Order: sequence, then C-alpha cells, then structure tokens
Amino acid sequence: MSTQFESIATRGPALDTESGDTGGRATGRALPRGVLIAWLAALAWLGSAALTQWWPSLDDWPYAKTFIALKLVLAAFAVATALAAWRDPSHRKAAASTRAGAWLAAMPWLLALALGVSAWEAVTAQLEWLPRPFFAPPQALIGVYAEDYPRLGTSVVHSFGLLAYGYLLGAVAGFTIGVSIGWSQAVSYWVHPVLRLIGPLPATAWLPLAFFFFPSSFSASVFLIALATTFPVAVLTWSGVAGVNAAYYDIARTLGARPSFLILRVAIPAALPSVFVGLFMGLGASFSVLIVAEMMGVKAGLGWYLQWAQGWAAYSNMYAALLVMALMCSGLITLLFRVRDRLLAWQKGLLKW
Repeated sequence: MSTQFESIATRGPALDTESGDTGGRATGRALPRGVLIAWLAALAWLGSAALTQWWPSLDDWPYAKTFIALKLVLAAFAVATALAAWRDPSHRKAAASTRAGAWLAAMPWLLALALGVSAWEAVTAQLEWLPRPFFAPPQALIGVYAEDYPRLGTSVVHSFGLLAYGYLLGAVAGFTIGVSIGWSQAVSYWVHPVLRLIGPLPATAWLPLAFFFFPSSFSASVFLIALATTFPVAVLTWSGVAGVNAAYYDIARTLGARPSFLILRVAIPAALPSVFVGLFMGLGASFSVLIVAEMMGVKAGLGWYLQWAQGWAAYSNMYAALLVMALMCSGLITLLFRVRDRLLAWQKGLLKW
C-alpha cells in the first residue's frame, strides 16, 4: 500500500507539470498535434520546392528560382514556429495567447496552402492538363508582380482613392439620412418611402444616367459607389436610432438634456453597433460597384486592369489582380473591424470577421 501511495505521489507532480488542470490536459494533448502539423507544413513546402526544382516544366516559366526561394522561406517559417511553440513553457496553459501559439494555429492553413500550390503547379506547369493561356502556373503570378508592378500599383492606388471618395461620401450621407429618419417623424414621412423605393435598386443600374449627368467618369464612379454605400448605412443607422430604449431619453430629459444632446450623446452612441453593421455591408457593396464602374469608363484602376488583361489574353495578370483585390478588400474590412473594436470595446467579440 505504501508503495502505491509513493508511486501516486511521484506521478502527481509530473502530471501537474505536464498538463495542469482539466483544461491544461486538453491543451497538452493538442499541442503535439499542432507542432506535428507545423512539421508537416515544413515538409510539404520542402517537397513543393523539390517539385519545382527537379520536375521539369513543359514550358520555360520565368522566376522559378524565386518561387523555390519563397517556398524555402515558408518551410523555414513553419520550422521556426514549431520550435518556438515546443520550447515556450506557456503553451501548456494557454497556447493561443502566445505569439507562437497564434502562429501555430495557422499551420493547418499553411499545410493546405502548400498542397494546393503544389497541385496547382503540377496541373499547369508540369502536366499542362489545364489549357493555356486561360490557366497559368504560380510562377506566372510572381512574374506579373515582378515585371508589371508599376501598372498594377498605379491601378491599386487609383482604385483605393476612388473607393475612399465614394465610400466616405456614402457613409456620411447614409449616416445623416438614417439619424434623420430615426429621430424626426417629419423626415421619416417624406424620406423613408423614397429610400424604400430607390434603395433596393442595384447601384450599377444607374450607370447610364450617372455617365450622362456627371462631367467625368471619375465623378460618375464616385456617385455610384456612394449610392451603393448609402442605402445599407442609412437603413441600419435608422434601425439603430429607432431601437434605442425610450427610457434613455426620459432620463436625459429629466436631467435637463436638450434635443441636440439627446441626438449626439444618447441616440447615436446607442445606435453605433447597428451603424457599423451598415458600414460593413456598404463596404462590400461599394467594392463590387467600384470594379464595375472602372470597367465601364475610367482609364485606371483594378477594374480597368482586369478588362485590359482579359482583352490581351493576359490571364496571369488577371489572376494577379484578383489576388490583390481580395487582399485589399479583406484588409479594409479588417481595418474597419479594428476601428469598431476600439470604439465599441464593450461589444468586442460579438461580431466576428
């Protein structure tokens, strides 16, 4: 019996050190799996680099060496993440709270990316199962970024400026309309029916009129982007203002608050969660309208770049531009979420992206 107690006493601290409480044991079991995936991701990128190096392509694609170097960098990053997570003692209690644990959580995606890129390269460059020029290997995208970056960069800057003008004007207009409808019954009587009639129409349906009435294609595109942003921001702002608890106004009036104070300090702060939902929806709608407007009239921008690439059958340029567009839109939404989390810290985590 004493031997059994001594054995339990000897094993007890080892169990606590290794896994801690019940949550710690779950994390302790999950960590080796995460580290294993990181090592698998490193091996996958090394194998992908070997595929590029020793499996000859059916055509001479440029920047193959650059592509191999990029793969080796990603493999080294996976190895560094695995080593950092393994050596960090804090992973036993809260792996996700550490920097190494956060990178470790992304390793499955890095592994999937390695497999996807390898398959993409094999069916395009090595086997050419997908017809050219409609499908290009990853090396071709690197060539676009390396050689056509002046034109692509100019298109990104132009699109960002056009989007900023239209989105900011639409957000301000939608916010003003939404607050006015939610606060004033007279404004709601006259403006709300018009908003319900015109708002659901796609902004692109106004393309002919916009290019006819506005003096330039740039101003017409700004109008269309602002129109696409205004409707969701106005509706969600109006809904937020109208949904404010009446008791808040009664308490403020009892303390001597004026109407301006009720609007600026009670109605608008209480409606901000709904306002940001409208801003998110407006950003997505404005980005889609941006691309269509640039395809129709302007002489620069990502939409123009896509049309130019399609016209010259430069499909690798088209895919490179699509990737830039995706990163641009995702980055802007992420930035808007950061602003929301800072202004609405009490609601942080309720709306995910």
